[in-house]
Amino acid sequence: MDEPRRDPQDRVRFLTVNEVADLMRVSRMTVYRLVHSGELPAVRVGRSFRVPQDALDAYLRSSATVDPGAAEEHRRSS
Repeated sequence: MDEPRRDPQDRVRFLTVNEVADLMRVSRMTVYRLVHSGELPAVRVGRSFRVPQDALDAYLRSSATVDPGAAEEHRRSS
């Protein structure tokens, strides 16, 4: 039985620890700490970790300390 074809856009994108660190503007060690603590889901590939883009996006959304709408409103009122 054939599986339905998936749109290439639906494929999971995996990021390296370096890519995650660059995107978050933190050190690689900070990313490793997040992965090892379980705060940031990752997949182990050999001796390396790969972080799904969706997992990084969810982590950043859940870690936001400022409501993006409130921040925009604050900028307009300044």
